[in-house]
Amino acid sequence: MFSGLDFEPARLPPEAEALRVGVRDFVERELPGDYLRNSDFNEGHSAEFSQKLGMRGWIGMTWPKQYGGGDRSFFERYVVTEELLAAGAPVSAHWIADRQSGPLLLRYGTEDQKLKYLPPITRGESYFSIGMSEPDSGSDLASVQTRASAVDGGWILNGTKLWSTDAHRNHYMVALVRTGPSGESRHEGLSQFIVDLHANGVTVRPIKNIAGDEDFNEVVFEDCVVSEENLVGAVGNGWEQVTSELGYERSGPERFLSAFRVFVEFVRYVGASPSDEESALIGRLASHIMTLRQMSISVAAMLQAGKNPATEAALVKSLGNDFEKTLPELVRLFAPRLGPKHPLRCSLEQTLLHSPSFTIRGGTREILRGVIARGLGLR
Repeated sequence: MFSGLDFEPARLPPEAEALRVGVRDFVERELPGDYLRNSDFNEGHSAEFSQKLGMRGWIGMTWPKQYGGGDRSFFERYVVTEELLAAGAPVSAHWIADRQSGPLLLRYGTEDQKLKYLPPITRGESYFSIGMSEPDSGSDLASVQTRASAVDGGWILNGTKLWSTDAHRNHYMVALVRTGPSGESRHEGLSQFIVDLHANGVTVRPIKNIAGDEDFNEVVFEDCVVSEENLVGAVGNGWEQVTSELGYERSGPERFLSAFRVFVEFVRYVGASPSDEESALIGRLASHIMTLRQMSISVAAMLQAGKNPATEAALVKSLGNDFEKTLPELVRLFAPRLGPKHPLRCSLEQTLLHSPSFTIRGGTREILRGVIARGLGLR
C-alpha cells in the first residue's frame, strides 16, 4: 500500500535565524580573507577550527548539557551547519561525530559511554569515522562480512571496512559487524562497536582519489580486541541502530550544498548583466537549491519532533546528490577559458574531481531508491 511522504512545510524559527549573523561574523574572523574552499564537508580537516567551534557551543548543539551539549533545537543546528558549509569552512574533523556518532550514542549508548565519548566531541577534540561499507558490499549493509567473536570480557574483530572518511586522522570508528547468523532475515545478527583506530590489530590505509586527496580509507581488523564496554546498544540490534543513524547522515544541507561554491562563483562571474541563457541557468539552479533546502528543513522538523524520517532523508540525499553532480557540469558549459587562479575555475575543477564520490558516500543511488521504494510500500 502506498504510504506517501511526510514533507510537511516547516520554517526556521526566529531563534534559529538569529544565529546566522553570528556564524557569519565568526567565519569572517577565523578564515583568511583569501580563503577559498568548496562547500564539501569532506575537504577541510582542522582540529584548531573544530575546537574553536566547540568553544562557541556549535558542536553537539542538540545534545543534553550534562554531556557537554547545548540543549538547542535541530533548527538552530541547521542554521550553523548551513552557514559553515556555504563558507566552505574546514569542518571535516568533527563532522561525523557531531552528525551521527554522537546522536547514535545518545539514543543507544550506556551512561558510561555517553560520559566518556560525548563531552570531548562537543569540545571539538574527539573525531569519529563510520564503519559500515566493505569491499564487495558497498551500500548493501546487510551483506557485511566483518565478524566479532565473543571472548571473555569482550570481542575479537576480523574483517575490512572501506570508504571510511578521515579514519587516518580520526580517533574512533563505530563499526557495524556480524556477531551472529543472519537467520530468517539478512538484517539479524548485526551489532555495532566503538573501535579505537589506534588500537593493536587495526590498520588504516588511505585511498588516494583522482583529486589527489586521501579522505577515504580502508580499515583492516586483524584479531582486534574490543572490550564489552564498547558494544553499542544490544547484541543483534545493529540494523535498527544503523537505519536510525542514516536519517541524520542523509538529510542535512551537506547533501545538496557540496557544489554550492560553484554556483556562488558563477553568479559573481556573470555579474549584474547576465545573458538570457545565464539568467535561465541561475534561475534553474536557484530553484533546485531552494526546493531541496525546504525538503531538508522539513526533515530537520521531523528530527526535532523525535521522528525517524528514513524515507524522506533518503529522498533528500538522492535528489541532492544528483543536483550537486549536475550543477558543475551545467556551469562548465557556460564558463569560457579562465585563468588558473580564477575562483570559478578553481571551484569547478575541485568539484568535478570530487563529484564521483557524492553518490557513493552515505548510500548509492540504487540503495537509496530501494529505501525509498520500501518506505512508499512499493516493494
